[in-house]
Amino acid sequence: MASKNARIAGFTVPGLSLKDGHQVGEALQLRLHALNDLQLTLKHAHWNVVGRDFIGVHEMLDPQIEKVRAMVDALAERMATLGVSPNGLPGALVAARDWDDYSIDRAGTTEHLAALDQVYNGVVGSHRASIEAVGELDPVTEDLLIGQTAELELFQWFLRAHLENSEGTLSDQGARTETGAARKAAQAD
Repeated sequence: MASKNARIAGFTVPGLSLKDGHQVGEALQLRLHALNDLQLTLKHAHWNVVGRDFIGVHEMLDPQIEKVRAMVDALAERMATLGVSPNGLPGALVAARDWDDYSIDRAGTTEHLAALDQVYNGVVGSHRASIEAVGELDPVTEDLLIGQTAELELFQWFLRAHLENSEGTLSDQGARTETGAARKAAQAD
């Protein structure tokens, strides 16, 4: 007979109350989902990008994918350290997320980069909100999220360098959706 599995352990890290440790661990679950989704989205774009600058964009995305996968692992391990069972299953991700699937399939480099710029806006913004949420409770988790956010912002800058003109304007500036960003950037291209 299988035993009932507990999602929350009866421990957390020294120096945090059980309640605070578990609260921080639970706060990381949506970050885990967001980063799992991001690495899959980046891989999808990697496979579906075409046109001018194909190879540069195709090869730029692989290191981002690998580093985001490492971020996923670091978050999951931090959750487990805090006594919260990380859930990396696709069904849990789909049920918990408040964003839609990436909507660009086979498309030019500019379209994918503009759409990914919107994706990074969401991930970086929500990572920053999580930094504030956990900051007063657990500086170790705050530090982990700060480091990840800095790296995600760097990746976004790499994308934006392809979308920026010499006046410092992004070709997708003002867009609010992936498809809107892709369309706007393609028109400017």
